Amino acid sequence: MQSNDARIIRGAALPSAAVGALAVVIAAVAAGAEGALGAALGALLAAGFFGLGQLALIRASRRWPELFLGIGFLVYITQIGVLLGLLFLLRDASFLNGRAFGAGVLVGTVGWLVGQTRANFTLKTPYVEPRPSTGGDEEATSASDASATETGAPAPGGRP
Repeated sequence: MQSNDARIIRGAALPSAAVGALAVVIAAVAAGAEGALGAALGALLAAGFFGLGQLALIRASRRWPELFLGIGFLVYITQIGVLLGLLFLLRDASFLNGRAFGAGVLVGTVGWLVGQTRANFTLKTPYVEPRPSTGGDEEATSASDASATETGAPAPGGRP
């Protein structure tokens, strides 16, 4: 994992944890222990889903960079679908408050997405990979100029 990836995950996890903790406090005041448990599980579930999705996206983008947008869309739709399914499965659970659980998932999801968006906007990620320098730039340029001249093709940089 590159440092940029770690910054994006950290930039998303911190706001998600902060708003999740706030949701737990509000749910505890409004619905007691069941509400606090529901909100905590919801916020943890959302952060876990989006964190694992981000890691999957990072790994897939390293392997298939040309499919990055499609993979990102698939990961996001899968996350939202599975979260929706879990909301329906756990809506009548007796050990937690369903409304607090739903609110925790919603708050955790929004916190993660806002934090991730902010991290992506503030991070300066290069979109072009620079060529590695070989140490002798003049020699490498001269050799490529000579080989291009022999074939009749223009040399890199537009010089004949």
